[in-house]
Amino acid sequence: MFWLQPFIAAFTGWFTTWIAIYMLFHPRNPKRILGLVTIQGIFPKRQRQVAEKLGSMVAKELIHFDEIAIQLRNPEQLKELTPTIEKHLDNFLQVKLKEKLPVISMFVGAGMMDKIKEGMLEEIGLLLPEIIGQYTDSLSKRIDIEKMVTEKVANFSSDKLEQILEAVMKKEFKFIEIIGGVLGFVIGLIQMGLAFL
Repeated sequence: MFWLQPFIAAFTGWFTTWIAIYMLFHPRNPKRILGLVTIQGIFPKRQRQVAEKLGSMVAKELIHFDEIAIQLRNPEQLKELTPTIEKHLDNFLQVKLKEKLPVISMFVGAGMMDKIKEGMLEEIGLLLPEIIGQYTDSLSKRIDIEKMVTEKVANFSSDKLEQILEAVMKKEFKFIEIIGGVLGFVIGLIQMGLAFL
């Protein structure tokens, strides 16, 4: 039995660590023990505070409308829109304009239509960054990222929150459990060594 001491200590270390990790999420609702102590999992109990901290961090450190606006106004990004704009202009000039103003088709030839299209594409190219800038400025005033993230996280079910955190930290949780067992084993060896002295 004496030689089992390190193994018992290892099991104790692993089990207490497993309990500590389990109690991060459980019990989901407050439970009273013997009418004296109320216990609840740390994350369910502090979900609102976690949501507020996360919302603040995302708004201040991760997502900035200025950076989004710069990316949206990037000429390389806008070039990707050109084929779609050109397609719509072709349809407008070749079909819709002729339907709305049939007289134009009699006086304006294909060469002139191409010049009109070219001029319109040029103007749209100059106008798009300005429109996008105004739109992102307007959005930044209307959308509160911090509030949006806070509300989303605060409204997660406890199951959903546990799934997310476990998906991210599953390996780390296992590693902590193993470390608890290893430390328990080492402490058991030390106790056994001290008993010999």
